[in-house]
Order: sequence, then C-alpha cells, then structure tokens
Amino acid sequence: MVAHLLRLKLILLRNSLRRSPWQIVGIVFGALYGIGILTMLIGALFFLGLTDPALARTAVILGGSAVLLGWGIIPVLATGVDMTLDPARFVTFAIPMRQMLAGLALGSLIGVPGLVTLLASLAQAFSWWQHPAAVLAAVPAALVAVLSCVVLARTTVAATTSLASSRRFKDVAGLVAIVPLVLLGPIFGISATGFAASGDFLFDLAEGLAWTPLGAAWAIPGDIVLGNTGTAAVRFVIAVAFLVFITWAWKALLARALVTPAHNAAARRGAGKLGFFARMPATPAGAVAARALTYWVRDPRYSASLILIPALVAIMVFVGFQGGEGIPPVVLGLGPLVAFLLAFGISADISYDNTAFALHISTGVSGTADRAGRAVACAVFALPATLAAAVLPPVLVGRPEDIPALLGLSVGLLLSGLGLSSVFSARYTYNVPLPGENAFKTPPGSTGRTMLVQFIWMAVQFVIALPLLAPAVAYLFGAGPLWGWVALVVGVLYGAAAMIMGIRIGGRWLDRRAPEVLLAVSVNK
Repeated sequence: MVAHLLRLKLILLRNSLRRSPWQIVGIVFGALYGIGILTMLIGALFFLGLTDPALARTAVILGGSAVLLGWGIIPVLATGVDMTLDPARFVTFAIPMRQMLAGLALGSLIGVPGLVTLLASLAQAFSWWQHPAAVLAAVPAALVAVLSCVVLARTTVAATTSLASSRRFKDVAGLVAIVPLVLLGPIFGISATGFAASGDFLFDLAEGLAWTPLGAAWAIPGDIVLGNTGTAAVRFVIAVAFLVFITWAWKALLARALVTPAHNAAARRGAGKLGFFARMPATPAGAVAARALTYWVRDPRYSASLILIPALVAIMVFVGFQGGEGIPPVVLGLGPLVAFLLAFGISADISYDNTAFALHISTGVSGTADRAGRAVACAVFALPATLAAAVLPPVLVGRPEDIPALLGLSVGLLLSGLGLSSVFSARYTYNVPLPGENAFKTPPGSTGRTMLVQFIWMAVQFVIALPLLAPAVAYLFGAGPLWGWVALVVGVLYGAAAMIMGIRIGGRWLDRRAPEVLLAVSVNK
C-alpha cells in the first residue's frame, strides 16, 4: 500500500506536468534554484568542516532549525500547496492507518522541497568525512530530522484542516504572512544589532536551539567531533522523542479528519444576530455604516490596511530608535501619520464594492447617506486610533504640552481626509482586487491610473490641510503654547466642516453618476 501511494503521487505529478507546460517550467526553475542552493551549502559545509568544526556545528544547527520551522509553518500559510495526496480524498478507502502515514510521509519527499531537504541533510552528514564516528551518527540523525520535517508539515496541515477549508482562514493567513515581509527591515536591523552587541550571539543561539526539537538532531555530529558523545546521545533521544510525538499527533488528527472530514461540517449561526446592523441607527446612513463596518471586519481587502498601518508605524519607530537611546522624538508624528493613512483608506471604497454597489442604487439610498455612512464606519475605529496615536507619544516622550497641537492636527487631517475621500470615491474609480482575491494583488493594467488618482488625492489633501498646518507650525517654531490650543480648535472645527462639505459634494456627485459608477466598478475599471 505504501508503494501504491508513492506511485499515485508520481502519477499525479506526471499528469500535472502534461496538463500545463508552465508547470514544467516552474519545476525546472525550482530544481535549478534548489540545486544551486544545495551546491553552495555543500561547499560551505565541507569548507567549514575542514577549518573550524565549532563554526560548522553552529551553522548546521541554525540552518537546520530554520528548515524544520519552515516545514511546519509554510504549508499552513500557503494553503493548497502540494495537496496531491490530500487525506480527505481517502475518506472512502479502508487504508490501514500505519500504511497511510508511511505513504503520505514518504510522498511528501517527492518534489523539489522534499528532495532538496533530503539531499542537503545527507550532504551535511557526509561533510564530516574526516570524522567517521560523526558520519555514522550524522546519517541516522539526518534521516530523523528529514522525517521530522515532513511529519511536522503534515501535522500542522492536519491540525488546521477545518480552518484551511474556509476562505476566511486563507485570507487571515495571507494577511499575517505579509507582516514579517513588511517588517523585514526592523527584523534584520534588530538581528544585526544583536550580533554586533554580542560576538557569541550566534553560538549562544545555536547552543540553545540544540536542546530543543528544532536543533537537537542537527547538533549530534558536531557534538561527537567536539568529544561530547554523551550529550550527542541525549540530543538523539530528544530528536527521536519529538518525531514520535508529532507522529502520534498526526495519527490522531488524521484519524479524526477521516471520520469527520471538514467539508461535511456545517456552520451553525444563531437566529436574530444582526451584528453591526443591530448597533447602528435604523436610517439609510446607519445601514450603510453597518455594512461598511462588516466589510472592515470580514473583508481582508479592507483589514489589510489595519494590519499594514501598525507595521508601518513600527518601522517609523524603529528608524527613530537608530539615532540614539530612549524614545525618539519622531514618534510625535504618529498621530498625523495614522490619521492620514486611515482617511485615505476609503478613497476607493466604492471600487471595492464591485457589483454589490447595485444594492445602494436599487434601494434608493441617497448619495449623501452613502457618503456619510462610509465615513462614519471608518471613523468608528479611526478616531480612537488617531486620538491614541496623538496623545500617547507626547506623554511617553515627556512633552505633554505638545498634545493640543498634535491632537488638533491629527483630528483635522482625519476628518478633512474622510471628507476628501467621500468626494474621490464618488468620482474616481480604479482597479482593485476583486472580492475573494488576494488583498495585495495588483490587477493588470491598473498601476498608472491607481498611482495618478492616489497622487491627486494626496496633493489635494495637502492643500486642504494648509489651514491645519499653519497654527501647528507656528507652535512648533516657538510662537507660544496658545498656538497649540488654536491648532486644536481649528483642527476640530475646520476638519468637521471639511468632512461635512465633502460628504455633501460627494453625495451630489454620486446621485448624478450612480449608473456610471456601477458600470465602472462592475467591470473593475
């Protein structure tokens, strides 16, 4: 049965290559990339083994730990990758559990990632060729590590089977996965700082990982070379125990999934739960606000901005910390930055509606009610976030006297920006990801128009913000604390007036252009 499952994996792989020539191109490029990485790793390991065994041991532990962690995380975030032997497809077949586990585990090695991991693991084992005892121990340790990689991947996928079957989980996983990419700069910077602060940082990190399931198997040959045979034996026990544990967990999860597959489960919802519609006024504007708030919570195209904004704030704070010790003064600009970005978030609101915008036309919702509802929905969370970003940094820096000026500028930018977005989204539309698509997808042929509309929005917002900037700049250049309070009053009153005016102008434009707007967003233009 194990051999049959392996043949099935090979047949499915062969058929996929026949069906799509681009699949062959992708596998060839992936194989070439893997071979290149593998060649560099083998060369580096052999060189390190000849020169400095302790350094080679550290490199193997760190690299192996990263590989094992990647095998456990990536299949969950990249749902749908290599599911040719999806356990859900074997629900109706009475395959013995032990044989299914072996077949699925070995089948995971068929492919570029599995083969590269296996060859790299065996290559690092034989890179200790000057120490025969280390090679003899490294080969079984490498096999245990490789099996741990594939079993851990299967375990995490099985644990999230019911979640991965839902589009919501895939959307959330995609959003979470983008955060480390946005924060790569701070992550590398913090790592470099740690390396510079401690010359033994990598060695200490490797030594710590060697006592965990992530690095135990990879540390065994280096321990033997350094004469720590007893320690190597203990770490081999740790590695085998971890493999046994995740195999048991995978078996339990797989048995449950085969008996109660995820696609048979039906979600139950209580009657009468209206969500935001029960909390908003029973008016046209209130209904639009409730619908928009539902989108902000459930649609990843909206919630992506709620994740990226804190990430950008973190980058800003990190850059400020590079200048010295303590909380940098640059954090005082967080309030205006958060207000600006959140107000910009609804500048393409109707474009995200797509064909659902027909609901607003068919029910006779006025343009003003539509504009007001969307602005209020954004302000529900944008206003508290702006207030926190404007008040907390001055308190942390020790300059509470700056709060009135920053608060006025931030609130003014938010309110006037919501008004401007109410005008722009009623007049200008551009391509955005369709409902259900990746939130970070760029529709083809839309880059130029998108950049132009966004640039015009920012330019107009700067002009509108000049009355807000004047008292804030006067306070900044030492005109006196009175100007801080003037900035606060101007920010609230001027911002509110600008928002109301923008809602009315945008509402009139929307009433006149509703059919054209529906046509534009329906064909994604």
